[in-house]
Amino acid sequence: MTDDDETPREPARPLRPFAGALAGLVSGCSAIAVAELVSAALRPQAGPLIAVGGATIDRTPTAVKDWAVRNFGTDDKLVLQLGILAVLALFAVALGIAVLRFRRAGAAGVLAFGAVGAAAAATRPDTRGFSDTLPSLVGACTGAVLLYVLAGRLERRRPATPGTADEPVADWDRRGFVAAASAAALASAGAGALGRSLNGSSGRSAVASRDRLVLPAPASPAPAVPRGAALRVPGAVPFTTPNSSFYRVDTALVVPEVDATTWRLRIHGKGVARPLTLSFDDLLRRELVERDITLTCVSNEVGGPYVGNARWTGVRLAELLAESGVRPPSKGGPADQLVARSVDGMTIGSPVEDVMDGRDALLALGMNGEPLPFDHGFPVRMVVPGLYGFVSACKWIKDIELTTFDAYDPYWVRHGWARRAPVKTQSRIDTPKPFARPRAGTVMVAGVAWAQHRGIDKVEVRVDDGPWQQARLAAEDSRDTWRQWSYAWQAAKGNHTLSVRATDRTGRVQTQQRTRTVPDGADGWHSVVVTVE
Repeated sequence: MTDDDETPREPARPLRPFAGALAGLVSGCSAIAVAELVSAALRPQAGPLIAVGGATIDRTPTAVKDWAVRNFGTDDKLVLQLGILAVLALFAVALGIAVLRFRRAGAAGVLAFGAVGAAAAATRPDTRGFSDTLPSLVGACTGAVLLYVLAGRLERRRPATPGTADEPVADWDRRGFVAAASAAALASAGAGALGRSLNGSSGRSAVASRDRLVLPAPASPAPAVPRGAALRVPGAVPFTTPNSSFYRVDTALVVPEVDATTWRLRIHGKGVARPLTLSFDDLLRRELVERDITLTCVSNEVGGPYVGNARWTGVRLAELLAESGVRPPSKGGPADQLVARSVDGMTIGSPVEDVMDGRDALLALGMNGEPLPFDHGFPVRMVVPGLYGFVSACKWIKDIELTTFDAYDPYWVRHGWARRAPVKTQSRIDTPKPFARPRAGTVMVAGVAWAQHRGIDKVEVRVDDGPWQQARLAAEDSRDTWRQWSYAWQAAKGNHTLSVRATDRTGRVQTQQRTRTVPDGADGWHSVVVTVE
């Protein structure tokens, strides 16, 4: 038998579907890379990953959001983005396999997914209209064309001079496919890297404005933290939370980087006789005050980590409102809600009465002796002691509108949270940790308690089902800060449950009944189980 007598063999079947899947992945990556590059020319928030991610957050049920914050903490946004990328990868693989039989339909699928990204960008609260849809649309067109071209390389070629009717179809253009896919992958990597670089450089002016900033000495400095306010117990948290450790819970997939030199704040709305537009320098020229204030996130479960204490520097918000002619409802003002808007479209509603009742409600410019970190709202954010963050602590603020609770529902209210939410009286055991194994004898139990704007009057500890024992309170800084406590426990061997409860200065005792965070904050005693050896 000669070589001419041999029957050509069709290549193994799994290779072509694998190549189709690869074509889908390369096309999907190209679409995202080009979209990133286009968003760099417009604004990072217009990119499809951010737009779709933001739309996903907005449409996610409150219970699921709460679960994500509880389980992933500040990594919840990273988990979301990785999930979006995983879904995109699976979709791209499916389109790549489908294009082997339906070439045009597969390319159309890429365009359809681009339309989803464009719709998400166009419906974001901070959308700039049609321009925000361009990254998704241009990226999708690029991916669709590339997938169509790569699919052409995957089509089986027939012999130029076919013989008998049953002669097998020749192999597909493997070399051409590998060359085209490799070139597309390299180009996509370059476009993606360039887009990331340009998006990063877009915030350089904001970074420079923060680096140049030196906060003036406050006209009203915070009193020195009293001696004895900070416990020296191993395992206890610092009295002042470092900026790097301060909790961050928000919906921003990309931290806004706002240039302080171009930042403006507008105050307007119902009952505002003299609307104001203020620059950052306008605020710096005003009397600055410095206060220690503890903030708490409403997503903080009983015993959770989303509470922190910092020294804030800023301008009294009540004074700005008074200069605008605003009066609280108790003095005949027509507005009972202050709606703060962030540069990323977030809306936060605060009671006007609380903001103007004499407490240290601030437009904060500094945190722990330095300009606000970008993660925590640079250049300006709101801080209102005694209210959960979702009804007070607007970061990256750009607009304040006076209105009524009946007329407008801010972001979180539309998602099932309460309109008004004063911080609940809470306490937490920081040491020993759950399931710790201390030795028998004296064991120091310590933690923090908080009831901002009311103050903590008493903390008690209970071992198993025994009587409540009064803990030793550390010195109080102010009623707007948390208070540390400790209890010397004479621990006997065995398994034990330690519980804590606090009493605030109004006489309210922290309740035993456990409630979830929705709609106005968690309640209940914090307990830990330990084994004494």
